Amino acid sequence: MPSYRSLFRTPEFGPLFLGSAAQTAAQTVGGLALATLVYRATGSPLLSAVSMFGPSLAQVLGATFLLSGADRLPPRTALGAVALVFAAGTAAQALPGLPVGAVFGVVLALGLVASLGGGVRWGLLNEVLGRDSYLPGRSLFNMMSGLMQIAGFATGGALLAALSPRVCLLLAAALYLTAALVLRLGLTARPPRATGRPSASATWRTNALLWSSRARRLTYLGLWLPNGMVVGCESLYVSYAPHAAGTLFACGAFGMFAGDVTVGRLLPPAVRRRLATPLLLLLATPYLVFWAYPPLPVAMVCVAVASAGFGASLVQQERLMELTPGGLAGQALGLHSAGMLTFQGVSAALAGAVAQVTSPAAGMTVMAAGSVCVTLALATAGRRSPEPVQVQGQGHGQGQEPAGARPGRRRSSGRPGRSSGEARPGRA
Repeated sequence: MPSYRSLFRTPEFGPLFLGSAAQTAAQTVGGLALATLVYRATGSPLLSAVSMFGPSLAQVLGATFLLSGADRLPPRTALGAVALVFAAGTAAQALPGLPVGAVFGVVLALGLVASLGGGVRWGLLNEVLGRDSYLPGRSLFNMMSGLMQIAGFATGGALLAALSPRVCLLLAAALYLTAALVLRLGLTARPPRATGRPSASATWRTNALLWSSRARRLTYLGLWLPNGMVVGCESLYVSYAPHAAGTLFACGAFGMFAGDVTVGRLLPPAVRRRLATPLLLLLATPYLVFWAYPPLPVAMVCVAVASAGFGASLVQQERLMELTPGGLAGQALGLHSAGMLTFQGVSAALAGAVAQVTSPAAGMTVMAAGSVCVTLALATAGRRSPEPVQVQGQGHGQGQEPAGARPGRRRSSGRPGRSSGEARPGRA
């Protein structure tokens, strides 16, 4: 497996990494500021949770209509445009007197744009590094995301204590502009990975092809559902501990960082593949403690331990790439990202609704219990599934499945299938 240091010697990896770091920092500071702004204005756990994770709810629309652009648009242009749109939208949310309804309109519009950005970014990463280096590369991105969230939430909490949420939103917009500049200057003008114009019909056809394989369906569900419910728990930090939400988010980012280092660098492949389900159970079970409304120090430990389970996402992303031809990599990863963020947004709204009628602690407990049940159900379904023929090689630029990987074609095997989860928006 390539070392982390060797990845930075790969052309374009460094600028893509730095641009993504700036965007993660902007998302972290801006999300916390917006959730705080909405909670102060409305006092609603539901609206606060949706404001922070609301862009995820629009991902399903992007996955339905825009996702074919992940492989059919020039990566540098697409990534730069996405960063500029986020800069403009974040600045608009800082306008004084902007109605809450208008704030959510901007939130959903940004989520629609983000659905395309995820596919372009991860498809480009797969193209730049190749399949053999994708896992350590994605691990490094996840580690960066964890570190940026630790710094971002800690800094964001301090900034919110000294400045208004609107000023913090403007700082986040400036970070998005920085990301756009880094991506524009650091990336080369690569052509699209696939031919044809982006369209809704092309998106539908390729999504149907990706979804037609039972092995990929289970992989996608494992990436979307268990961690989405845990993100529902995280969406209630602001209402659970209004003055310490940044601390809880930072603890979660630290735990995720530790999990990514362990899974991405320390575990051999044979061991790593067997730990997907245990890691997902680790991701959810510590949140069951919140039923007792633990004091802040105990809550911090629970959050950090649970977040190490986000390392399960690396196992399933590796699995997804094994099952997907190279010409579909961008849309396959974009569908994973869009579906993940959609379920995270839905879970945040559901958790907020439960907290609205009960308490934030009860909402977190309900979502954690749901994640445990879904993880066990997917693990059972995986054990009953035959092992599929794995896709090898690249270059299927027209979006066709290679011979031996057609939907429905299977090779009998006694080995169980596997399922896993993914991190929340800034941790993808």
